[in-house]
Amino acid sequence: IIDYITRFQDEDDDYYSQPDGNYTGDHANDEEGSSDATEGHDDEDEIYEGEYQGIPLDAKARDEPVALGQPLADGLKDRRELENERQADEEELAQQYELIIQECGHGRFQWQLFFTLGLALMSDGVEVFVVGFVLPSAEMDMCVPDSSSGWLGSIVYLGMMVGAFFWGGMADKVGRRQCLLICMSMNGFFAFLSSFVQGYGFFLFCRMIAGFGIGGAVPIVFSYFAEVLAREKRGEHLSWLCMFWMIGEIYASAMAWAVIPHYGWSFSMGSAYQFHSWRVFVVVCALPCVCAVVALTFMPESPRFYLEVGKHDEAWMILKQIHDTNMRARGQPEKVFTVNRIKIPKQIDEFVEMQTESGNLFSKVIFRIKTELHGVRFMMCSLSSVISSMYYGLSVWFPDVIKHLQANEYASKVQRHNNERIEDFTFNFTLENQIHTNSLFINDRFISMKFKSVTFINSTFQSCFFEDVTSVGSFFRTCTFIEAVFYNTDIDDSKLINTDVINSTFYHNKTGCQMTFEDDYSAYWVYFVNFLGTLAVLPGNIVSALLMDKIGRLSMLGFSMILSGISCFFLWFGTSESMMLGMLCLYNGLSISAWNSLDVVTVELYPTDRRGTGFGFCNALCKLAAVMGNLIFGSLVGITKAIPILLASSVLVGGGLVGLRLPDTRSNVLM
Repeated sequence: IIDYITRFQDEDDDYYSQPDGNYTGDHANDEEGSSDATEGHDDEDEIYEGEYQGIPLDAKARDEPVALGQPLADGLKDRRELENERQADEEELAQQYELIIQECGHGRFQWQLFFTLGLALMSDGVEVFVVGFVLPSAEMDMCVPDSSSGWLGSIVYLGMMVGAFFWGGMADKVGRRQCLLICMSMNGFFAFLSSFVQGYGFFLFCRMIAGFGIGGAVPIVFSYFAEVLAREKRGEHLSWLCMFWMIGEIYASAMAWAVIPHYGWSFSMGSAYQFHSWRVFVVVCALPCVCAVVALTFMPESPRFYLEVGKHDEAWMILKQIHDTNMRARGQPEKVFTVNRIKIPKQIDEFVEMQTESGNLFSKVIFRIKTELHGVRFMMCSLSSVISSMYYGLSVWFPDVIKHLQANEYASKVQRHNNERIEDFTFNFTLENQIHTNSLFINDRFISMKFKSVTFINSTFQSCFFEDVTSVGSFFRTCTFIEAVFYNTDIDDSKLINTDVINSTFYHNKTGCQMTFEDDYSAYWVYFVNFLGTLAVLPGNIVSALLMDKIGRLSMLGFSMILSGISCFFLWFGTSESMMLGMLCLYNGLSISAWNSLDVVTVELYPTDRRGTGFGFCNALCKLAAVMGNLIFGSLVGITKAIPILLASSVLVGGGLVGLRLPDTRSNVLM
């Protein structure tokens, strides 16, 4: 064995030689050797921990001086000197790691990780759209007053914003896989729990914690996947990974369209517990997260992270696993993983703690925050915020503008009835989109019928009988009920506005907030619009993936933002629903390339020890910008088209021009 090891370590590095000899590889390995060969002996046959697994000793342990001439202890060096040494180690490791990943190849392992992380990214896309789809139904089901409405959307985005920064930073300290498992498990558990709670406050809490969990998905997923990709594959395959976010949107839109409007998909347990169709939708939307958690349990940690924190043996074993998995899939199981030494950067965590040890708690916290945010590319964060605010703002504005056009058309077709007298008549059909003013109803029967968008003004109901009546968007204003009987109806004080009820009786009145989606065209339309808008992203996603490594990230980013800004300007001429829907699809298809480019550039700009933190910080700002965009554009619906159109167009075009000035990362290795 000693002869074999000596011969193996002394072979010339014909293919992957490095000046300092820290990476050795031999591709002529089909004649001799085994991927399970035991290494790790020094000249005196000393045994170190991990030798029994066949793990080679790292370069630092092999070359460490033990006698005279030992380097100066880290505690005696200043901070600048330690950081310079670590920077030199990082640059050396980056080049070496790129060669190792090239030797491991691109194959079955990367595709397994691709689909696993894709499920996690899909869960993030689902979470974003669950908020908008569930909001009206949940607030109606839980009888939320107007003063408290809208909190659901804000609280979920708040959780996602905090979660992005927290989990991104934790992924740089604890590990990509472990943090992703925790945050996805948290999201799945609280999302599932939220479908069963009845109180609005507890529901908000569950969705906030679920948002906090899923907030870490985007920064961790892209950091994790990029660290097992070779340079020539990185842009394309990260762009393909982005497609899962779009698949999450399509999944949420399709499930909302298929599940929520079906009021029959519900059940009750007594009068206190109601499980309506929107709760079924929440459970269905938690399934991708559950699948991601199960799949993640079979995947290893990022080897690049292990090297960054000095865990040489663990990193070597995972890299060997990647190599052997890919080689077996290619039908070359005899190929040996020839790497025996990997560079480990200098670890200076203890030094950082020593620097803050003498200060008080507040100064330590400030120092830690400065340390975490050191090196964050604020131009990149600004561009991410611009795209996020415009994308989410317009995503809210488009459907609301279409709904506003529909509402205006619906209102223009209202039927008005004045000074009518109806006596001894049975209403057993739906009354819709009507206004009755100064009307008199005597001895009439309203049985098994529905009022839909019907308003009675200054009308009188004398000796009338109401049974199994449902009212949607209908009100009685300044009316009078004399000796009327109400049996199993939902007519209550909220529908009786400034109305007198004299000698009238209510039996088995429906309590709580009644939900119905029957004949509710607007509900179907909102889900259908989102479904088509998301589906339009598919061509842009394919184009960006195919061209990302050919024309470059910056060209893709800049021209995508400029073209999407120009498409926004043509909304000025949209006067019909079909035209607005077409412009929505065009905008989504053009803007997705900018999203993909930003994700790739963000991953490549940050070093490994700051990649999760930097990406998380950018993603947190994106969520904040999304909330601001929703508020700004939502407030302008029905008021004017000029401000949102000009704002979005100018900001996107300006952002595209700025994006062209970012550093080009296409030829960079991951630092």
